[in-house]
Amino acid sequence: MSAVRISSRSGLPSLLVYLGIGVLMGEDGIGGIHFDNAELTQVIGYAALVVILAEGGLGTKWKEIKPVLPAATSLALAGVAASVGITAAAAHYLVGLEWRQALIIGAVVSSTDAAAVFSVLRKIPLPARVTGTLEAESGFNDAPVVILVVSFSAVGPIEHWYVLIGEIALELAIGAAIGLAVGWLGSWGLRHVALPASGLYPIAVMAIAVAAYAAGALAHGSGFLAVYLASMVMGNARLPHWPATRGFADGLGWIAQIGMFVLLGLLVTPHEIGDDIAPALVIGLVLTMVARPLSVVLCLLPFRVPWREQTLMSWAGLRGAVPIILATIPVVSDVEDSDRIFNIVFVLVVVYTLIQGPTLPWVARKLHLGDESGAADLGIESAPLEQLRGHLLSVTIPTESKMHGVEINELRLPAGAAVTLVVREGTSFVPLPTTVLQRGDELLVVATDPVRDAAERRLRAVGRGGKLAGWLGVNGAGAER
Repeated sequence: MSAVRISSRSGLPSLLVYLGIGVLMGEDGIGGIHFDNAELTQVIGYAALVVILAEGGLGTKWKEIKPVLPAATSLALAGVAASVGITAAAAHYLVGLEWRQALIIGAVVSSTDAAAVFSVLRKIPLPARVTGTLEAESGFNDAPVVILVVSFSAVGPIEHWYVLIGEIALELAIGAAIGLAVGWLGSWGLRHVALPASGLYPIAVMAIAVAAYAAGALAHGSGFLAVYLASMVMGNARLPHWPATRGFADGLGWIAQIGMFVLLGLLVTPHEIGDDIAPALVIGLVLTMVARPLSVVLCLLPFRVPWREQTLMSWAGLRGAVPIILATIPVVSDVEDSDRIFNIVFVLVVVYTLIQGPTLPWVARKLHLGDESGAADLGIESAPLEQLRGHLLSVTIPTESKMHGVEINELRLPAGAAVTLVVREGTSFVPLPTTVLQRGDELLVVATDPVRDAAERRLRAVGRGGKLAGWLGVNGAGAER
């Protein structure tokens, strides 16, 4: 838990903290643990990735990604293809790798990591189109990348590229169909079948997500796409005991990340990567400054996305744990120079995450997509009051929120919603209509079921635009219109 606090306070993606712990525990660190089982690391990494994708899918709001779904899909497919080609060419012509190794590296590092991106941008209000596109892209692009890496690492040459493209399309279609079907059936069952204890609902949701992965893999489809889509369907289905389910999934996701990153840190041997630092920096530079921006521009051209948003999305292509996990595939498959591939990927991910992660907020502000003095988004948790057909919203007012200085009656909550309690500096009191809200206040808002969403949207709007949010055109959907 100390590592979680360190990564949160430092602004660095948690990847770096946990990898560092693993390296310190490893052969060259103070722990002196010798670990070189790439096959076990791959199996555990896949299992952790299933949990992480399930947690991400459960937290994905359909209303936010629906408008940007075509753009995100384009980035996850055509964008990955462009990135693989450009990066592989750089690895071959600039570093001197054989084409097979170059293509493997190009495919491995073409997957973005939403957890790494949003751990840095969590305090900056961004347009919904940017956050939705990045979130959906990162959820979708793992599946085609895994297929590419496995294909490039397989024994024997790939004779016909159109066959590979057809296989990728078929696996993605099967995975998508199974994921949507399992998610719908699971949601229907959880809403209509009463479990004997409320604590079983979170376990059932995660079990259904894992079942979607298993079904997709058994059907020779993309299990990773299946688990993400199944979780997204359940996450938008208003399931019983949803706050407990969401908290359970979030905690399980943290555990999966911690274990996976530490294990990956153990697997690397620092004294063996010296000769691979320069190649990693060259390939990473081409990936960051050429491949990612070019793929973003080409894929988003039909959607007329403003250049500022394209620039931020180009710089926000953080590589997380997925590339390092995928780099174990050629090691397990005994690909020539597979240890060098793993070392290059490891160095590339760590160095460029360290560069891009802390600078992302600065880039967002320079592009006027994140306002340093503006409103940070409110933290809102919802607990259902099932017997009363209502919800209890817990609202935290962050330091930069424009809700500071707003009176209770100026919130203009919809009829059926009211602020019932304010907690300020450890003291709770029932507010008056003229009570002025302050930074750090925690509010308890009771809302009836029909106005629950409207109340949350209004609270977020005031948090971003102040008491004049409605007239200034600021809404609570995650962007300023």
